[in-house]
Amino acid sequence: MSRIQKRARTETLALNKPYGVLPSFTDPEGRPTLSRFVDVPGVYPAGRLDRDSEGLLILTSDGMLAHRITDPRHKLPKVYFVQVERVPGEAALQELRDGVLLGEVRTRPAHVRLLSEEPTLPERPVSIRFRKSVPTAWLEMTIHEGMNRQVRRMTAAVGHPTLRLVRIAIGPVQLGNLASGEWRPLTGSELALLRPERPHPP
Repeated sequence: MSRIQKRARTETLALNKPYGVLPSFTDPEGRPTLSRFVDVPGVYPAGRLDRDSEGLLILTSDGMLAHRITDPRHKLPKVYFVQVERVPGEAALQELRDGVLLGEVRTRPAHVRLLSEEPTLPERPVSIRFRKSVPTAWLEMTIHEGMNRQVRRMTAAVGHPTLRLVRIAIGPVQLGNLASGEWRPLTGSELALLRPERPHPP
């Protein structure tokens, strides 16, 4: 028998998770899950993307890579388009940039900019709750951690509740033009940039 053992094949995918889909493969209540869109065995979500959020979700069978993506110590940037109620002033934007106190924990500083135009996104199957007397605005937010419902809690804390949330990037991986519900394998260059540095042999 050969002394060289083959490494088990691992799979890593980028999925554009639709609105209303749970970030899991099963649900006892019969709600829509990832199994409707991904038929690759052995892959699991690396991180959160709530049912009412959309966009980029990385799924992998590589446990070390999943840890790299989700561990806040690695400060992997996650970028979102965020539609909020009312147009934030500079004071609210600066609060988000400085970090917001959520309970007893202050978030890390975020990169936040107010978009001058609405980003090009597919229509959502469930309409946003518009109020005629309340304008909305779009932000681009980059955070470096993954607290539960963090972006929504941050914008609410500064007086601008989130109406729609779409993740467009995780580190080097971009959502790009991936259609809602579609997935693609990560490229070799994306994987190389995501993977932790491995120690060199002595």
